[in-house]
Amino acid sequence: MKFEDRTDAGKQLAAALKDFLEQDVVVLALPRGGVPVAREVANYLKAPLDLLLVRKLGVPWQPELAMGAVLDSNPPIVVRNEDVIRQAAVCEADFNSVRDRELTEIDRRRQLYSTGRPPIDVTGRIALIVDDGVATGATVKAAIKGLRKLHPEAVVVAIPVGPPDTVFDLRKLADRVVCLHEPGSFGAIGYFYHDFAQLSDEEVIASLEVGKTTNQTGSGG
Repeated sequence: MKFEDRTDAGKQLAAALKDFLEQDVVVLALPRGGVPVAREVANYLKAPLDLLLVRKLGVPWQPELAMGAVLDSNPPIVVRNEDVIRQAAVCEADFNSVRDRELTEIDRRRQLYSTGRPPIDVTGRIALIVDDGVATGATVKAAIKGLRKLHPEAVVVAIPVGPPDTVFDLRKLADRVVCLHEPGSFGAIGYFYHDFAQLSDEEVIASLEVGKTTNQTGSGG
């Protein structure tokens, strides 16, 4: 199964989410690749579209090893991996330094993509996380844990493609996972798209402008 591009994937994914029509949903896109997919979902559901800005907190001397994550919110949500923090002997000052650096990057991205517009409140609403696919799912897992602290009615993950083991893990964390394609042989997300070109900042911003219009016309509760 291959998608023509992210727009095609978004339209197919939207059709699989018809159960959420007329429900109080906030569509949350993981930038950059998740934004055009989420745009189609938000349009179909007539739901508000927002960014879900999540940054991994890597161990200072081993950045690929996640000791936590930080999620864009007001105030920000910090997810800690206490096992990694303990095993890597990361002191609180080092953890806070990495956290603050990633918070600065989150703020930069929100200023760039959303001109500083604050995140949409998901309290009591269905938080629908959308990306163009998952591999390890580390970012989405952190997002789910962080969103739980904002007290949504439910956390749902919607993706066009992902490996079965990762999707299985996500189903243990989310209230529901909708995945169109779970290939046994995965490789990389881009293998399942004819056009998987990197998105420019301008394309992300244009997709979010559509989301703002949808937010004004959607039910929003």
